[in-house]
Amino acid sequence: MPRPSSAARPPERVDDDRSLGVDGRVRSASTDDGCNGGISGEAGIVSTDLLGRRARTAMIDEMAHTRVADCYQCGKCTAGCPVAEVMDLMPNQLVRLAQTGDLDRATNSVAIWRCVACQTCSERCPKNVDVAGVLDTFRQMSAECGDVADEVRRTVIFQRAFLRNIRRNGRLNELQLIGRFKAEGFVDHPSVPWLMREAALAPATARRGKLHLKSGRVQDRAVVKRIFDRCAGED
Repeated sequence: MPRPSSAARPPERVDDDRSLGVDGRVRSASTDDGCNGGISGEAGIVSTDLLGRRARTAMIDEMAHTRVADCYQCGKCTAGCPVAEVMDLMPNQLVRLAQTGDLDRATNSVAIWRCVACQTCSERCPKNVDVAGVLDTFRQMSAECGDVADEVRRTVIFQRAFLRNIRRNGRLNELQLIGRFKAEGFVDHPSVPWLMREAALAPATARRGKLHLKSGRVQDRAVVKRIFDRCAGED
């Protein structure tokens, strides 16, 4: 009897130990899937080796406060994204990775750091999937695990410096922010031209009254601290 052609063969089954990539091909789950084998959550460090595809998706649902399984890949999020052209993975592809539990590929992407959090993707979704929340979850995982692409490391440094600045002062202290960002960015990747790039703008900025040499703090910084503590799960 002749062998059946490849077109007649049944589709390859995807189980909990493997995932379907955004390109439609079956990919083996990595044993080093995010955080060097662990993801931090409410229950502490959880080994992703022991998590099946559904458990990883459920974890993303919980962190992003949404349901990624509702996405049917219509592409409206990608069509409306103002920065899709500079992403290595499109928003709908990142949601697909969330559906398949492919955390490693998502957290190592440049796209999650190109996102400007405009919320257009979430507003356009016909199934009310919080796409922006999913990308924010991937950013959180990436920053905590250190799975950040080299070309966007300074973006992460800036975001951390910004949040520390707000937590300390209750409002933005611009000179303190730029000083810390430049110092940490230079230590991470020394470059004198990058360090001095914005210095030439200082005189013109000062003449226009945009350079504030002294910036106060809000009176009740304890309120700001409680907000940060609650977001970090410390309250």
